[in-house]
Amino acid sequence: MKTVRMGPGGPEVPAFGIGAMSFAEFYGPTTEANSYAVLDAAAEAGVAHIDTSNVYGMGRSEKAIGAWLKANPGARETLHIATKAGITKDAAGNRCFDNSAGHLESELDGSLARMGIEQVDLFYVHRREEARPIEEVTETLAGLVKKGKIKSFGFSEIAPSSLRRAAAVHPVAAVQSEYSLSSRFTELGLVQACKELGTALVAFSPVGRSLLTDSPIGPETIAANPFLATNPRFIEPSLSANLAITDGFRALAAEMGLPAAGLSIAWLLARGDHVIPIPGTRSVAHLKELLTGLHATLTEADLLRIEEVLPVGWAHGDRYSVAQRVGPENFC
Repeated sequence: MKTVRMGPGGPEVPAFGIGAMSFAEFYGPTTEANSYAVLDAAAEAGVAHIDTSNVYGMGRSEKAIGAWLKANPGARETLHIATKAGITKDAAGNRCFDNSAGHLESELDGSLARMGIEQVDLFYVHRREEARPIEEVTETLAGLVKKGKIKSFGFSEIAPSSLRRAAAVHPVAAVQSEYSLSSRFTELGLVQACKELGTALVAFSPVGRSLLTDSPIGPETIAANPFLATNPRFIEPSLSANLAITDGFRALAAEMGLPAAGLSIAWLLARGDHVIPIPGTRSVAHLKELLTGLHATLTEADLLRIEEVLPVGWAHGDRYSVAQRVGPENFC
């Protein structure tokens, strides 16, 4: 399996990971048994990188991973585990961001306890606190490395300029950002900055929240999901337009002998040797579809055909609503 180096001097891990937000029912109901089955299948396929967060189900995702690790002695040694902190709520219950040293370490301690481990391989600042200099936050994270609580660190949804400022203080192992055929803003500086600095680019939502698969999420599921029901790409008339456009992609994938999800992953892997997609799933069958992308080699002609059916900017609607956009740094 192709590998990606997790930051300057960091370990090489398979270029495919599991995003564990789905273990917390973000996109629909699931069970711990389903989560364990996905982790079992991923381990069997050689997938080593697992990505979670303290806020996924308010610890539920981390607890599921911890229970699976407890039931599988020795599995910890083969995994590269990432978690995140920095999103919290103010006294009125509104979402806000706290990158202070005390908050990050306290939340990290909670994550370690829930997963039953002594150290995470990668610890992200989930969202940047705008008022706090990123240099200060980087020093805090470097201190957690010295304490042995984390092996490396990164940032989620930051701008290339912020990455450069952080990397001037300490090497940054990874930046996590949305990146797929439906969200290509990352190509306007972030892909390039990560490559230049030796930072891995961890791509979440690599199949466009199902739009780039053979089975896009249906209207009933969308209506029942608080995030999707208010997301511009899943609201009519954008939803119908997006489904019609991606029908061409599904047809192309079938012609190439791949599930659409697999072709989406193969396309991302062709964007650079530092890119690692982390799709989430509640289904072993879907995981197997995604994994087909690891074994597909796309030619220049293949990439041109993909561009023809899904040209840059094809998606109708923004990737986030105004409320959902609070936190990620805009840079284009």
